[in-house]
Order: sequence, then C-alpha cells, then structure tokens
Amino acid sequence: MRKKDMRRAFMLMLICIFVLSACKKNVGTPEDNAVSDESQEEETTDVEDDTYVFGFSGIDMENPYFITLESAIREVIEKAGSELVTKDPASSPEDQETQIKEMISEGIDGIFLCPVDWEAITPALDALKEADVKIINVDTQVKEMDYVDAYIGSNNIEAGYICGEDLIERCPEGGKVAILECPTQNSINERITGFEEAIAAAEKGFEVVERVDTNGEFEKALNAAKEILEKYPEVTAIMCGNDQLAVAAKTAVNLAGLKEVIIYGVDGSPDIKKELRKSDGQIAGTAAQSPINIGKTAARTGISMLKNEEYETEIFEDVFMIDKDNVEMYGVDGWQ
Repeated sequence: MRKKDMRRAFMLMLICIFVLSACKKNVGTPEDNAVSDESQEEETTDVEDDTYVFGFSGIDMENPYFITLESAIREVIEKAGSELVTKDPASSPEDQETQIKEMISEGIDGIFLCPVDWEAITPALDALKEADVKIINVDTQVKEMDYVDAYIGSNNIEAGYICGEDLIERCPEGGKVAILECPTQNSINERITGFEEAIAAAEKGFEVVERVDTNGEFEKALNAAKEILEKYPEVTAIMCGNDQLAVAAKTAVNLAGLKEVIIYGVDGSPDIKKELRKSDGQIAGTAAQSPINIGKTAARTGISMLKNEEYETEIFEDVFMIDKDNVEMYGVDGWQ
C-alpha cells in the first residue's frame, strides 16, 4: 500500500507540473504571447506617430536664398527624426503644380511652400487640402490664404520702405527711378509697394520712368536693365525685388560704364554683401532678411502642427538695412 500511495502521489505531481507549464505566459510562438506583441505594436506605433514626411517646394533652387532656406528647414526636420522631400520647379508654375501632386502621391504629411506664382498655385493648394496635407506657406504668400495653415516670412513692405528711405537720404533732390519686379511673387510686390510708398513721401519728387517684369530671373533682369539704361542713361536709381535682380542690374550698369546709378536689393545675400565691401560699387544697400531664421521657424511650426501642439499661424521676421557702413558686422561668407 505504501508503494502504491507513493506512485499515486508521483503521478499527481507530474500532472500539476504539466498543467502549470501549459498555463505559463510569454513562451512559444508569437501567437502564444499576445500581451507582449501588443506592447511592441504600441511602441512601434508611438515612434511612427512622431515621424513625418514633409515636402519642400521653393521657387528656384538655383537661387542661393532658397538653397539656404531649404537647408535650414532640412536641419530641423531631420534632427526631429522626420524626412524632407525637395523638388525644384525652376520658376515654372506648371512644374510646381505637377511636383506638388507627385509629393501628395508619395505620402507627404505637410509641405513648406514658396509659390512660383501666387495665383496659379491655387489648384495645387486645393489638391493639398483634399489630401489633408498641412500647408506651411513660407517667404512669399499665396493669394488664397484661406488654404494655408501657417505663414512664415519677412515684413516685405518694410523691406521696400527702408530702401526708399535710404534713397531719399542719398538723393534729397529726387530723380528718375527704374524698378525690376515680378508681379507673380507677392513678396516682391510688397517690397515694391513699400519702396513706392516711401519715395512718394519725399519733399523732392522721384519719377518711376520704367518698371519691368523679370519673372524673378537673372537673365531677364539683365536684359531689362540694359534696355532701361539705353533708354534712360540719366536714371538715378534701380530698385530690385531681390538681390539676384540687383546683381543683374549691377552687371548692366557696369557694362554701360555708368558710375552714379544707385542700386537696391532685398535679401542680404553673401553676393550683395561682397559688393557692398567695394568702395566703388553701385550697390547702395540691401534690406536684409534671414532665410536661416525663417526656415528654422517654419520647420518648428510644421512639426508642432502635426503633433497637434500650439503654434502661431502668422510670423513675420524683422528686416534691416545692410550698407557699406555696417556690412562688416554681418560678414560676407554666409547669410545672417
């Protein structure tokens, strides 16, 4: 009887061990470990939720300003663990619309957008909204601002105004003025508006004798400036919508052998600052902005937007005049 009882107790122990083994969690195949898998899936989802794909569509990626702007945005976006997809429309509104639709199909969550043409961009804005892509409008505004989730740029009217004020100080007797503009870019429109408002307040009059649409392109600006100087060799000043156009105007002035023409730009680019260091250069000044600050602010805004954090819907960075007297403060090897 004792042996039989011992045998029976041993069998009961084996059965208990088997049952306990069968009930043990987190062993065997993934299907056996549902709790563990769920926690892993939650961790993966959390990481993915903080990772976004942004698009960048500038006006022309041969322009140093937009190269610097894109680089500043990319630095912040990639540091945050997200991705930036850049496409270059090369000043073509048609190409910009096509490329934006390509980025939508590639699955972007948000876009940093500088419109080539502030009116022609509307169908692309409509497509972005339809795809629920956040729109961070940068540098130059679109016409239909209701589409935009946030705008970050410079005070462009003030940029033009301080150029006009500087011209009045240099030429208190007034004079003839030519303008190189680009009506499809609202940032340039506002700069020219600010400039004209300033010179309109001068005691002695300034006459705008010629204004030319350059489409924001160097070659068109160069040819336009050549024609203006042939027609009006006595022109006092040329106001340019950005620094790239100002370099074109300076080239035309040099080719014409004129020494007294005053040229203004807007941006504060390294090329213009190098010209300002020359004692005999025709560049009087540039209303400077910071594509680095604008880009970083835009990138932080875009990330906050997609994280459903608070953000400002409209931010204007300050502008200031750089001329021969203060150019050394800002350096000539890069953007401020």
